[in-house]
Parts: sequence; structure tokens; C-alpha cells
Amino acid sequence: MTAGDTSGNSGRPIVLDGPFTTPHLLRLDEALRVADRITGLPFSVYVGDLDEPVPGHAEKLHAQLADPDRSVLLAVSPNQRVLEIVTGALPRRRIPDRSAKLAALSMTAAFGGGDLAGGIVTGLAQLAEHAGRTPAG
Repeated sequence: MTAGDTSGNSGRPIVLDGPFTTPHLLRLDEALRVADRITGLPFSVYVGDLDEPVPGHAEKLHAQLADPDRSVLLAVSPNQRVLEIVTGALPRRRIPDRSAKLAALSMTAAFGGGDLAGGIVTGLAQLAEHAGRTPAG
């Protein structure tokens, strides 16, 4: 459902509740498309509360993706102040743990400054850069 959808007889647009404005959502969408296109890997972002243990919940979310072996998931819970980056088998070979940790540090610095969308965009760009271009095959 998009913000422009209408529901019922009221004809009023449905307002989606969340931490992002429309410009934020457009930036996030563009960052996801660029990361996917450059790397050939599907990137996904989850923003919301994560059940304990947080790493286990993030891994369960990752396992539900269409192609988890090729996917990268950024799971962010602003309320809990946690971030998990989960990579499938293929991206794990292309994104070393050190690179994922550096991206996480950049993201948390932006989050600490109140820029949730900007932090996610930065993290996506850094992870895509570390993963590199789609290998020729």
C-alpha cells in the first residue's frame, strides 16, 4: 500500500505512520535501487522493533527474503537503539565483517545525530561499495 492509496468511502489518502517523510522514502528507495544495480545483490531494510534476541530476530527476517543466500538485510530498531546487518552466503564473501562494521559505525553516528534515513542511505552506499560491482559471469 502506498501513501496515495485510498480506502473505504472517504476517498481520503491513507497516511502511513512511521519515522520517514516522503522525501526520506524516496532517498531510501533510490539508495536501495542503486545498491542492487551496482552489486547485483538484493538489499533490504527493516525498520521497527526487534524481538530478543535481536540477532536471531534479524536472521529470521533475513531468512524470509525471496533469495536469502544472495541478500543483505539492514535491520534497524530506533526505539531499541540497535542495528543488525545480516548477509547471505554470497554477499558474506564480498562484504568482509570489517567492512560491515565500518558501515554500521557510520550509520550509528548518523542515527545519533538524529538522521535515521541519512544513516541508512550511507550504510547502503558503503556496503554496496565494499561488495563491488556484479562479477562478470
